[in-house]
Parts: sequence; C-alpha cells; structure tokens
Amino acid sequence: MAQPAEVNEVIAARERLDAVRREVGRVFIGPARVVDTMLIAMLAHGHVLLEGVPGVAKTTLVKTFATALGCSVRRIQFTADLLPSDITGTYVLSPREGTFTLRQGPVFANLVLADEINRAPAKTQAALLEAMQERQVTIEGDRFALPQPFMVLATQNPVDLEGTYPLPEAQIDRFLLHVSMGYPTHQEEVAMLETHSTSAPAAQPLLDAGGVVRLQSIAARVHVERDLYDYAVSLAAFTRTHPRVALGASPRATLGLVQAAKGAAVLAGRHFVTPDDVRELAPSVLAHRLVLVPDAEDEPRAALAVVSEAVARVGYRRAVRPV
Repeated sequence: MAQPAEVNEVIAARERLDAVRREVGRVFIGPARVVDTMLIAMLAHGHVLLEGVPGVAKTTLVKTFATALGCSVRRIQFTADLLPSDITGTYVLSPREGTFTLRQGPVFANLVLADEINRAPAKTQAALLEAMQERQVTIEGDRFALPQPFMVLATQNPVDLEGTYPLPEAQIDRFLLHVSMGYPTHQEEVAMLETHSTSAPAAQPLLDAGGVVRLQSIAARVHVERDLYDYAVSLAAFTRTHPRVALGASPRATLGLVQAAKGAAVLAGRHFVTPDDVRELAPSVLAHRLVLVPDAEDEPRAALAVVSEAVARVGYRRAVRPV
C-alpha cells in the first residue's frame, strides 16, 4: 500500500502548481477557475471538456497550459471527414524496404487538443475512447501504450450546432471535468488588449513529463476519510433517482469526483480532502454526465440544477467512531 502524502511534499507540490498557474496567467487572460480546473484534472489523471463560443481563447489556453507543464502537445482539428486512423495512426508501406512501419497519429502526445470534437461523427470520436480510458491504442490488432502523462483537452462550441454530432454518453463519461468558458469580464478583456496588442507573450516550461507524473503520484496519495466516500456516493445516487434524470451519474463519475477532490486538496496545499472539495467539484464532475428526461432536455442549466439540488439536500455526516 502506498504511503500517504506527507505535508511537506504537498506544500512543495502546491508551490510548483502556483508557479504554473502564474505562468499560464501571463498569456491567458481569463477566469482563474478555468486554469485551476485544468490543474485539478491533470493531478487526477483526468480529461477536460472545454465548452465556449469561438474567440474566448480555448485553444490558446490549452497550448499555454501544455507549454508551462513542459509536455508534448498535438492538436487534432475535428471535421466531418476525419478518420479514426487520422487520430491513432496507421501502418504505412515503405516501398524501399518492402515492410510496413507504424506512422503514429497525433494521439501519441502528453496533451492532446481535440478541437471542436463534436464536428466529427461518432465513429471518429470513438477513436479516442480507448486512449482516454486505457491510455493505449490498438492499431491493426497491435496495442501501443501512450506516453505518460496523457490528457485529452477537448473543445466544443455550444452555439453553432449545424454540422455537429452530439457526443455519445460513453464519450461524455470519459471526461472527468466539464468547464464552461464564458466571455471575459470588462477588466479582463482590457488586460487582454494591453497584453496582446503588440506581440503575444510566450509561456516558459516550468515542469516536464516526469515532474507531472510525480505530482500525480502525490495527489493519488492524499488522504480521504471513509465518510467522504459515503458522501460522494450519496451525491451520485441522488442524481440516479431524480425525476428529471433519465440516466444518472455512473460509478465512474463517483470515482472521478473523489479523484478530482484529491487534486483540489493538493492545489490548496492540503494532504487531506474536505467536504467542501467534494461540494465545489460536484457540478463540474457530475452535471455533464446526466441524461435528462425529454421535458428537461431543452433547459440549458437543468443538469446543473439537479446537481445543485443534490449538494443542497444531501448532507455530509461524519460517522461516530469508537474511542
């Protein structure tokens, strides 16, 4: 059994994460919560679905985030004619040697930007399923491990739905966190104009792939009381019996909620999870996974309302332990 995370290593991890946050903030002018959410997902070995209208710097954020982490990044522009092999790669015949060699696809990177993921049909979207869940791809029956760390950061436009394909439930469930990126505030947009009016600043790498893996190891060893496991399960169970929900949060969602809470604890410099960590992350982890009944599907924030109701009505009760 792995040793629990120690206070000093969590504090050191927080200092490194704060440095990454500041470095990303030099280039990306926007809500700090978005960067924090991406850091939490990274610590929890999770993937992120970024949703926002064009022009709010989703792509800039992902590229800057990858650069600050010192990790390799590849971009996939999803289109209607994109093939699964364009993502995973394929074997190519070498005429000179007369043999087939593997040409790796863009999925072989630490951070994969899946731009406008909902513009590709389900068959192509599914090419990412194995990679996101198993950290591997299968090409012509051969399995290939993906580099560590591995993280998918996907973007989609919630407004322009013409020529798009809704993500299937199985795909949605693989995203640990959903982040809705709205317009920047007036002050943020003015700061963006001042920063980018001449030449856009470039982020500097502060970590490397090995450093990110070590941070993930620390987050995995953060202490979680059994009461919090019970609390996370109760929140997910509430969504499964809600009258406005046809399909509630899965056990994978419950596991993701606990893992994300561990990442939030490290980001806060704590070696233990608190009920507030679980409450604050519940909307980002659970809401996008819910399948609503037909009467509620047209309401834009209905899923968030269900999760908010769960947080409000499901209480955290610390069990009485014998002395």
